[in-house]
Amino acid sequence: MLWLALTGGPADLTWAQAHQVASQLVSQLSFDQQASLLQGTGWPWPGADPEFGWYVGDIPGIPEVGIPPLYMQDSSGGFRTYWHFMVGTVTVWPSLLAASCTWNPALVNRLAAGIGREFKDKGANAILGPGVNVQRVARGGRNFEYLSGEDPYLGAQLVSSYVAGVQSQGVMAVVKHFAFNEQETHRDTESSVVDQRTAWELYYPPFEAAVGANVSAVMCSYNRVGEDETPACGSQQLLGTDLKGAMNFQGFVMSDWGAAHSSDAVSVGLDMVMPGTSGLFSSSHLKAHPDNVTAAAERVVASMARIGLLNTTPPCGKPPCNDQLGKNVRSKEHDDLALEVARAGVVLLHNGGALPLHPSTTATIAVVGAAADGRPVDPSRCHAGWYEVARWLWQTPWLSWLWVIPGFWDLVHTGALFACVHLDWAQGDYYSGGGSGHVTA
Repeated sequence: MLWLALTGGPADLTWAQAHQVASQLVSQLSFDQQASLLQGTGWPWPGADPEFGWYVGDIPGIPEVGIPPLYMQDSSGGFRTYWHFMVGTVTVWPSLLAASCTWNPALVNRLAAGIGREFKDKGANAILGPGVNVQRVARGGRNFEYLSGEDPYLGAQLVSSYVAGVQSQGVMAVVKHFAFNEQETHRDTESSVVDQRTAWELYYPPFEAAVGANVSAVMCSYNRVGEDETPACGSQQLLGTDLKGAMNFQGFVMSDWGAAHSSDAVSVGLDMVMPGTSGLFSSSHLKAHPDNVTAAAERVVASMARIGLLNTTPPCGKPPCNDQLGKNVRSKEHDDLALEVARAGVVLLHNGGALPLHPSTTATIAVVGAAADGRPVDPSRCHAGWYEVARWLWQTPWLSWLWVIPGFWDLVHTGALFACVHLDWAQGDYYSGGGSGHVTA
C-alpha cells in the first residue's frame, strides 16, 4: 500500500499509513517548500478574481518529490463556470438542498460520483464541497447549497455518501463551512455564540460524519465564534480541540477565501490559507512556527497520499489551464442523473386534486413575482470590463494610491454592478443560487 502511494494510483491507505508516507516526503523539503504547500496562488490582489485560466484554488506542486499541484474548484453542486468560455461545458446539477430532499443516501452517492467525475475531467483534484451547515436562518443566503437541510441527522447520513462518491473518483472532498456559519448577513463580523452541548448535538454531526467518511479537508468559515469574537479560522476550540482533537480529523484545514486573519492561526489548527493574497502563510510570516509548518505540510501531503494523488500528473502542469477548463464534460448519463435527482427531490406534502397538471384542466399558469422575469447572472460577475480597469489601477504604480482612499473599492464594485444591470454573482439568480455555488448552463 505504501509503495502504491509513492508511485501514484488509488492507494486506499489508512490515515496512519498516509501520514507515514507524508512524513517521509515532507522531511525532504526545505522550510520554504513546506510553506509553499500552505498558501494559495493565482489571485492578483485581495478582492479580485483569479487570474484568467486558473482554478479557484491553486497550490503549486513540488514535482521533484512527486507532489502534484492542487487544483480546487467550486462547488458542492457542480463545477463552477467562472469564465464565459466554460458555460455549457458542465452539468448544472440540482442543488444540494434538493438532494437532501431525496432522503436517499444511495442516490446522493451517485450524484456525488457524477460531480466528482466532471471535476476530474476538468483537471481539478479537489472539490470545494460539500456544504453541510444546518439551516437555522430561513433566509440564509447559502441554504440552497447545504446538504443538511434543517436536520443534523439527515446531514450526517447524506454527507458520508457524498464524500465517498466524490473521493471514489480520485478527487478530494472539502467539507464546509466550519463552524456555525448559519447566515450570510454580516458573515465577516457576526459572532456565533454556541455552547458545547448545542454544538455537538445540532451543528457538528454532519462535520463529524464527514470526518468518519475520511473527508480530505475541512474549510473553516468567515464568521467569528464565542463571546470573545475569535475568527473561526483562528479558533483553538474549533480547529484544535473539537475538530482535530475530539473528532480526530486527520486531513488538513483550509480557510475560506479571505477568512484567515493571522499567521499565528497555524499554531491552533489552520493548515492552509486561501486564496493567498494576504501573504499570511508566506514562508517569511511563518518562520516563528517551524514545527507547526511541518505538521501542516504533512497533513496536506497525507491527504494527497490517502486518495492516491502522489506522483500523478494533472492534465495541466501549470496554469493557465484553458484547455481543461473549457473541456466539455457533459454527458447524457449525467443529464439523466440530474433529472432523476431533481424529480426525487420534489416533496409533495398535500395534494388537493390540482396535480398532476393537464392541458384539459389547466389552460394557463401564472408565474408571479420577481422570478417571472428573472435573468441568469453572468458567470464572471457581469463586469469583465470593470475588472480589467481595476487590474490596471492596481498594477499601475503611480495610481496605486487610489486604493488607500476609503470607499474606493466600493466605488469600483458599484460601477461593476451598474455595468451589468445590477446583477451580481454573489446575489445570484433563481436558477442556481449565488456565490461560489453558482453554475451557469
